Amino acid sequence: MRMSRASAYAIGAVLYLADAPQGEPIPCSMIAKAGEMPERFLLQILRVLVNHGILRSTRGVEGGYSLLRPLTKVTLLDIMEAVDGPLAPEFPPLNNIHEKSKTRLEDVLRKINAESCQSMARVRMSEFHVPRPVKDRPKKEKNKKTKSRKRASR
Repeated sequence: MRMSRASAYAIGAVLYLADAPQGEPIPCSMIAKAGEMPERFLLQILRVLVNHGILRSTRGVEGGYSLLRPLTKVTLLDIMEAVDGPLAPEFPPLNNIHEKSKTRLEDVLRKINAESCQSMARVRMSEFHVPRPVKDRPKKEKNKKTKSRKRASR
């Protein structure tokens, strides 16, 4: 089985957000920097995770991304299929193989794929989460513009 770079980045982002204060949105730039991921590519991945109900997106100056569901409710299959689409075997043209052999081979590969998907559906993201030390946890820096506006309005 091959894992795409997009799935790897999605897993990394979800695990990173698990250490953020609950409900506090973390900017994409911070997630990208922490995981050494290209920000524009990560942004596309995060949007997909929002569309699949794994993350929440908050707009605005104080916006960012946060977990919509706890890690115990997100499976490895949820993330892999959200990012890469349904996991299904793909067969190249098998013209040089006898039709009965080809049918048997495809049946076996479909069965292996189904078993693999069932296994990934049992694996919760919480199984991979190793909490970061408090000093290394994501924490959004307060926006300096917001602070200066508050002072100016006093």
